[in-house]
Amino acid sequence: MAVAAIYARYSSDNQRDASIEDQVRLCKRTIENKGWIVGEVYSDHAISGASTLRPGYQKMLEDARNERFDHVVSEALDRLSRDQENIAGLYKQLSFANVSLFTVSEGDINELHVGLKGTMNALFLKDLADKTRRGLEGRVRKGKSGGGICYGYDVVRSTNAMGEAERGDRCINPEQAEIVVRIFEEFAANRSPRKIAQELNKESVPGPCGGSWGASTIHGNWRRGTGILNNELYIGRLVWNRQRYVKDPISQKRQARLNPKSEWIIEEVPHLRVVAPELWQQVKERQKKSRNVVKTENKIRPERMRRHRYLLSGLLKCGICGGGFSIINKSHYGCSSARNKGTCDNRLTIKRTSLEQRILDGLKDQLMHPDCVREFVKEFHKEINTLEAEQGSERRNIMRCLSKVDRELANIVQAIKNGVPALSLKDELYSLEERKQDLEKSLNRIPSNVVRLHPNMAELYAEKVANLTGALDKTDSHNEVSDAIRALISEIRLVPVDGQITVELYGELSALFGLANDSTQRKDTEVQVTLVAGVGFEPTTFRL
Repeated sequence: MAVAAIYARYSSDNQRDASIEDQVRLCKRTIENKGWIVGEVYSDHAISGASTLRPGYQKMLEDARNERFDHVVSEALDRLSRDQENIAGLYKQLSFANVSLFTVSEGDINELHVGLKGTMNALFLKDLADKTRRGLEGRVRKGKSGGGICYGYDVVRSTNAMGEAERGDRCINPEQAEIVVRIFEEFAANRSPRKIAQELNKESVPGPCGGSWGASTIHGNWRRGTGILNNELYIGRLVWNRQRYVKDPISQKRQARLNPKSEWIIEEVPHLRVVAPELWQQVKERQKKSRNVVKTENKIRPERMRRHRYLLSGLLKCGICGGGFSIINKSHYGCSSARNKGTCDNRLTIKRTSLEQRILDGLKDQLMHPDCVREFVKEFHKEINTLEAEQGSERRNIMRCLSKVDRELANIVQAIKNGVPALSLKDELYSLEERKQDLEKSLNRIPSNVVRLHPNMAELYAEKVANLTGALDKTDSHNEVSDAIRALISEIRLVPVDGQITVELYGELSALFGLANDSTQRKDTEVQVTLVAGVGFEPTTFRL
């Protein structure tokens, strides 16, 4: 009997786990009616369907490729994904694995459902976003919160005459407001945000969301209005729609984009003022004096477009607190949390040039050790050969069927030319055309190029890393070479052991294999090694 897996999901923390139970119960009833066997249940809790980076979803795809079940059953297509591209990709992967897709709402899913329902789900998301923004704008124009709560205020819970909850009201939190005023006064008195944060943490004053204070929490970003010192609500002015968020289709992460000032919505809310206008103005004047704006061709260059100043900037993590390691003087790295927040005990430092050399040596000699690579290539090619044999057999069968269909179509065309009425052959002709299209789609789903790894991949990798290292000193290509080296590194952890810094280097597998594989073998295809959270992979740690 066929085995059917179940997938269930709900997207918001405001929903409940019982939603998963309800979906699973409906799917089990459908599976029993179909006469199938109930297999594994995959679920994702409080995760949006606009992203495929879901542990349950990815585990389901992995098990489909491993032939763990014959069908996937879900309550509706939008439980699997609301993104048009992702729906098509899911259908293609399941079809390749010979797994059918069935939903309680739509029944058997085919190409027509993928096209129409995928479009409808995408339109639903856009329509939902527009309606949400419209509702939030109406709330803001009444002087109420457009969502969330900032430090210094509390949510006011009340109901209207109809017994419905009133949303968006807030009031001043006296204890937090006192801390806000203190931050403004100390900054106006020429104390740095770092010193202010350290002092607050030393006094065990809870920061926003109950966490610790950091310098960036205080100074924020003056262009985007983030940070304590830039929040205009503290002077009784509510600013909404200052920025929007756009999801990167590759990383699936949201990026903030600043809206034109003409689109901002500003409302005066004097009852929420906690900072005097004179104190606010003193802070703005000090910010203006100390601000060092980077300009390129008389245009302000966004922070996210600036290049990293040093080779390892942004890749270093403290092995104690997990915070960043940053430049603390002209030549040494140190834990940012220890110096900016005072919440970490790791006071050890490491010389920048020494660390860079150790990392470069580790990239060349340890991340792709020849013995490990040879064993990997051996097993990889073993799997590739098995896959090629299966795909070759499937391709030959499809080609034989295509040849047969082409002959039958040619015979029908010849029969029509010989005087046989076309109407009598109409149904058979349509059936053959549909059969041909299905066969061609199946043929296109079979990869035409199979990735091959060079047997001397470790040696090639070491040679290329050595070439990259040597090219670092060339000023005309320094930035490009630096980016290429940084792409090989996933993370660098600096752990204090017996009074000294121990370096743990984590490699980015896809970039490592991409660099090591001979470029002449990759004209038509790319080597891509993907590690999905929840699947069970962990990168190997190399101590340097």
